[in-house]
Amino acid sequence: MEPVAVGLVGAGPWAEMAHAPMLSKGPHTRLAGVWARRPEAAARLGAPVFERVEELFDACEAVAFCVPPAVQAELGVRAARAGKALLLEKPLADTLDGARRLAEAVAEAGVASQLVLTLRYAPQARAFLARCREIQPFGGHAANISGTLLGDHPFATPWRLERGVLLDVGPHVIDLLGAALGPVTGVRAHGNSLGWTGLLLEHEGGAVSEASLCMAAVGDLPPATFAVYGRTGSAVLPHFDDDPLDTIAEEFAGTVRNGGGHPLDAAHGLRLQELIAEAESQLAP
Repeated sequence: MEPVAVGLVGAGPWAEMAHAPMLSKGPHTRLAGVWARRPEAAARLGAPVFERVEELFDACEAVAFCVPPAVQAELGVRAARAGKALLLEKPLADTLDGARRLAEAVAEAGVASQLVLTLRYAPQARAFLARCREIQPFGGHAANISGTLLGDHPFATPWRLERGVLLDVGPHVIDLLGAALGPVTGVRAHGNSLGWTGLLLEHEGGAVSEASLCMAAVGDLPPATFAVYGRTGSAVLPHFDDDPLDTIAEEFAGTVRNGGGHPLDAAHGLRLQELIAEAESQLAP
């Protein structure tokens, strides 16, 4: 199969660390070019740099986004209307309205879409979810504690410093617990997204789960944890550090060639954004 020509929007730390190497490595994709608001940053990624984002769209058949959520919401709509398949970061947007507009644009254009929810592509997570399906799960918990918002961390970016852990880490945690225990039908939240956030999730079928999220902790912090308990056993996600970028690229290429059909599409991202918006409305200002 001919590699999918993917244009990259964005040239920040995650684009340099993950997206650009993933897309340029092949054999399933090739990096057709980059557009960023800072051309000097885009030039570091080893691909043609375009002055206008529309010129990038013309040079590729799919577009990957690695920009703040508000920018993705704006440019993702334009890429969808240009007929391009979309590889989207979480969250879809900075607001629920923005997420709806993007998901609607994808649906109206009939283009393929896929979310970079990295946990869901890891073999360890897929084995964990397979185990969850065997144990008749009824409950679980997760914790994701870091110091990302502190000091000079490369991901202490303006939108994270403003909105905090729920918008950033929340999609990963809600998504994986939903995949493990059944679709999330309701959420209750307490705390502060810039400090400590607690979530109680209700799942289709009656299961419940809790999650603790924080990006403002200090000291020797434990790795993220996920555990699920069922009527016939339990499942624990083992710690791993590797990002499954090769799998993401391979599956995105398949999504593009098949015209869609990936379960982690823009519609799924919109549902996650709806739950996050519901949780944010319950948190202390």
